[in-house]
Amino acid sequence: MKLLSNITWKKFIPFLVLLLFTINADAQRRKRKKNQKEQPVQVVVDTIPAYTVPITRQLMHEKVDKEQLALLAIDGVADKTIKISKDAKLNEAITEAAIKKVDWLQYEIESNDTIDARLKAHYLNGITEILKHVKTTARSKQAPIYQLPQIIATYKDLILADVHKKSIAPLIEPLSYEVATTVLLPRIFKDNPGYPDVRNIMILKTAGVSDEKTFAALKEYPDAPFTDSLIKVIGHNNPRLLYDYAQSNNRFSYRIQNIDDDPFIKTVVDIARNPSKGGQFYFPFLDNIVKGKITIEDIDNVKNDPVKYFRLLVQTQIEYTERALKGDTAIEFASLTKKLEQKAKDEFVAKINGLHELPDAVRFRSIQPLTAEELYYVAVLTHGLIYTSSYTNGVYPLMMRKAENKGDELLKKLHFDHYRKFISQAASYNTLKHFLSTFSNPADAHELMKAFVSGLEKTDGVEDGVDVADSYASIAEELPEVATEMLANIKDNLERNKTAGNKKGIAIYDILYKLFLSADTTNQINLTAELGIPPVYSVPFSSLTNENGEVICQVFFYGDSDGRNIFNGFVNMFANSNWKIDGSNKEWVVIKSAKGKPVSIYANRPLDENKGLDDQAQRSLNAYLEENNLRPTVTIHRGHSYYAETTIGYMSPYSKVVFMGSCGGFNLIDSILKKSDDAHIIASKQIGRTAINKPFFLLLTEKLRNGKDIEWIPFWKEFKMRANVAGFEDYIPPYKNLGAIFIKAYKKETGEDV
Repeated sequence: MKLLSNITWKKFIPFLVLLLFTINADAQRRKRKKNQKEQPVQVVVDTIPAYTVPITRQLMHEKVDKEQLALLAIDGVADKTIKISKDAKLNEAITEAAIKKVDWLQYEIESNDTIDARLKAHYLNGITEILKHVKTTARSKQAPIYQLPQIIATYKDLILADVHKKSIAPLIEPLSYEVATTVLLPRIFKDNPGYPDVRNIMILKTAGVSDEKTFAALKEYPDAPFTDSLIKVIGHNNPRLLYDYAQSNNRFSYRIQNIDDDPFIKTVVDIARNPSKGGQFYFPFLDNIVKGKITIEDIDNVKNDPVKYFRLLVQTQIEYTERALKGDTAIEFASLTKKLEQKAKDEFVAKINGLHELPDAVRFRSIQPLTAEELYYVAVLTHGLIYTSSYTNGVYPLMMRKAENKGDELLKKLHFDHYRKFISQAASYNTLKHFLSTFSNPADAHELMKAFVSGLEKTDGVEDGVDVADSYASIAEELPEVATEMLANIKDNLERNKTAGNKKGIAIYDILYKLFLSADTTNQINLTAELGIPPVYSVPFSSLTNENGEVICQVFFYGDSDGRNIFNGFVNMFANSNWKIDGSNKEWVVIKSAKGKPVSIYANRPLDENKGLDDQAQRSLNAYLEENNLRPTVTIHRGHSYYAETTIGYMSPYSKVVFMGSCGGFNLIDSILKKSDDAHIIASKQIGRTAINKPFFLLLTEKLRNGKDIEWIPFWKEFKMRANVAGFEDYIPPYKNLGAIFIKAYKKETGEDV
C-alpha cells in the first residue's frame, strides 16, 4: 500500500494485523494517520476512494483524526470501540458514527466540487469542533455522545442544504436541544437564508432547558416574536433572574420594564428599578407582596431593625411552611429561608460566638428579645456554625424557657419545619433527651422519633438522610433505647422500600442500617465490603503503615507568634526515651520512635510568615516526602483557622487520620474529604485548645508506637479522661461525622452527584 505525498491518509491497522486478518488488503482501502506515534485504530470501514487533499487543509483533517482517536478512548480504553452504554448496539452505532461516518463525511466534503475551498475548511473545522464538544460532555446528563449518529447525519444534511442555499430551519426544528446545539456549534451557518428562523427555534428549545441561557439569548435578540411571553413564563418561574435583567439598561431590559399586564412582573420590576432600597430585603416576601398581604412600606419600616426584620422573616417562614404542607409553595420560599439563615448567623450567632469569653449576661444580650420560635430558627439554621456553649448555655435554654418547656407545642407552632435538622442538632449537643422529656404525652415523643427516620425516600435530595446519619452516634450514647428503636425503624423502612421497589429508598435505608449496625463491634459489619467505604469506628494500624511497616505523620505549623510557641511545646512532648528528635534540618524536624513500631513524625518549622518562609518550609518538606516515597497517613494541623485551607491544600491524599486543631475545623470536613475521601477527621466546633490538643497527640502517637488499631469509641473515652477540660465537648470524633460518610456511600451506591 503506497503512501502518496499529496494525499492525507487515515492510519491503517498495523501491517501485521492486516496480513493476519485481511485476505485482500488492497480491496480494503483505508485512510492512514500521518502521526505514526499514535496507536492505530482497528476499525474496519467500507471502501473510501483515494482523494487528494491540498496541503492547506491537511492539518484540518489531522485534527479531525485526533478527535476521533480521543473519542475512542473516552471509555478509558484506547481500543476500537466506544463502550459508554450498557447497550451493545448503541455502542456499535456510536463507534460507527465516530469513525466510519466521520471518515466518509471528510471524503464527501473534499470530493464535492460545488463546495469552495473556504467552505470546505469551515466544514472540516466544524467536524473537529463537534467531536471535541461530544468528547468533553460525554459524562454529563443528556450527553450528546448518545446521539452521535444523528449528529453526524444531521451535520451532513446541513452542509448539503447550505451548499445549495436552502434554509436549514426545517432540519433544525425537529431536533432535541442537545443535538441542535451540537450541530450548530460551528458558526458557519450564520449566512444561511434560514438562520433567522433557526435563531428563533433555538431560543424556544433553550427555554425548555435553561432559564439563564434563554434570557441571555433574548438579551441578544430582544425582538423575537415571543419575547414577552417568555419573559412572563420565566419571570414567574425565576423571579431572581427577572430581577437581575430588569435592573440593566438595554433593549431586553426595556422589554421587561414595559410589560404592564402582569402584576407579578410589575412588582419585580418596581423592586429592581429601586436598587437604592436594596431589593434583597424584599425578595423573601415577594409572594405576599404580590398577593397584597404586605407592602414595600411595611418592610421598609422594619428592615433596619435586626430583631423586627428577623421577626417578620420568621412569621413569613411559618406561614409559607403551612402553605407548603397544603401543596401551595410560595414564590421565593427558598429565598426567604436563605435570608433567614443569613440573618440568624450575622445578627445573632456571630455575635454570641464572638463574645464567648464574656459573662453570659453580656454574651447573650442580643437574643433576649427573641421569641421561642425565633430562637428555634437561630439554632437550627446555623448548625455547624453555632458554638456548643452558644447553643447549650444560651439559645437552647432560653428557647425552652420562652416555650414554657413544651417542646411538642413549639414544633406544632412551627409546623415541624426543619424538625429533622433540629433533632440532629439537639442530639449532637446532648439536649435531645431533655427536649423529648418536655412532651406532655411520651407517646408523641416516640412518634416524633419514628417519623424522624421514616419517609426519607420522599424528600428532596438526601439532606434529611444526612441529618439522621449525623444523629445516631450521639443518640446511641445519650438515649440507647431510642437508638435501638431507630435501628428497628430503619430496618422496617428498608423492607418497605424493597417491597415497593423504590431504588432511592433502598439505597438510603440500606446504607443507614449497615452504618448504624457497625457501631456495635459485635455485629462484625464490614463496611468496606458492604458499602465500599472504609471502617467508620476504627482505623486498623495496618492501614496506616507503608510497605516497610512504618507510619508517617505530618504536622503543619505556621510562622506567627502562637505557632512558634506551640511548635516548641509540641517537640518537647517527645523529649523522652521512647522517641528520638532530629533537628538537623533548617526547615523541618523529624521525630522517630526509639521503641515499639516504627513511627516517624515530620513537622515543618514555624519560620517567619511575613517572608513566606513557613510556606517555603512546608513545600520543601512535601518535596522531600515525595522524593523519598514517604506518604503521610496521619495529618495534624496546628494553627489558626485561617491557615486551615493551606494545610488541606498541602496535606497528603493518603491521609487516614486528620486532626484539625484550629477553631471551627468542623466546618472544613467536606473540604478534607474531597482531598482524602478515606480520612477519619477530628475537629472542633469551637475553639482549638492546646490543653486538649496535646493529650490527643500523646495518646495517638503512643497507640501508633505500640502498633494498636485506633478504636474510636474507647479511644475517645480515654482521651476525655486525659483532657476533661472546658471545650472538650466541642471536639467531634470521626464516628460522629456519619453524615459525610453517608453521602460518600450514597454516591457510590447510586452514582448520583449529591
